[in-house]
Amino acid sequence: MSERFLRALELPPVHWSQEQERSEHYAFRLPFVAQLRDGISLDADVTFLVGENGSGKSTLIEALAHALRLNTEGGSSGLRFSTRFEEPVLGRDLRVVRGARRPHTDFFLRAESFFNAASAIDENADLAYYGGRSLHEQSHGESFLSLVLNRFGPDGLYLLDEPEAALSPQNQLALLRRMRQLAGDGCQFVVATHSPLLLAYPGATIYELSESGIEPIGFDAAEPVRLTRAFLQAPERLLAQLLDDDA
Repeated sequence: MSERFLRALELPPVHWSQEQERSEHYAFRLPFVAQLRDGISLDADVTFLVGENGSGKSTLIEALAHALRLNTEGGSSGLRFSTRFEEPVLGRDLRVVRGARRPHTDFFLRAESFFNAASAIDENADLAYYGGRSLHEQSHGESFLSLVLNRFGPDGLYLLDEPEAALSPQNQLALLRRMRQLAGDGCQFVVATHSPLLLAYPGATIYELSESGIEPIGFDAAEPVRLTRAFLQAPERLLAQLLDDDA
């Protein structure tokens, strides 16, 4: 097994004046931040971040992208564009503990701003590396999957922020298969997701972000898995509880 590119994330102590700046920024008030002072491990082929909206998944993965000098609106370390620049203060302060290997390629795939990234790719990149066709000439899901199938390659470091937002269940499984292939080719992934399908990736590390902070959990304990399983086992009962309360 190849050594991973990323081994851990830490938030080192700073001078008291910088600590004051931290206290005034919303990102540093998220519950998981306190545990970053002791560090969290990323030493897995695939690491997932799960949690409710507002728990800080996207904030953390954006901060990691910034710390790795990836374009925070999406793209690679070599694709620079900006439609709305706001420095991720958390990313400025994060310390990434790296392995001895360095990635041959990288990419931050972000559902929220993928349209902007696709425009920058069309204008600045060789489309041969993206399937030979403009990403804007494909559906949202097709362009997502085309990018992963064509642009992602061996020995790569890939950050994905809620990729399931663009993908059907079938294409989420196609993404899962592609991730497995790429991990076998020396790649590493960090993925923020709500998808129980993606969370089923064998051997992945799953971190749950909540009001209690950040902690590793198993697949069966992950909220997207528990909620989806409960619904599918008894949809009528759960719907009755939800909808009768609104009647």
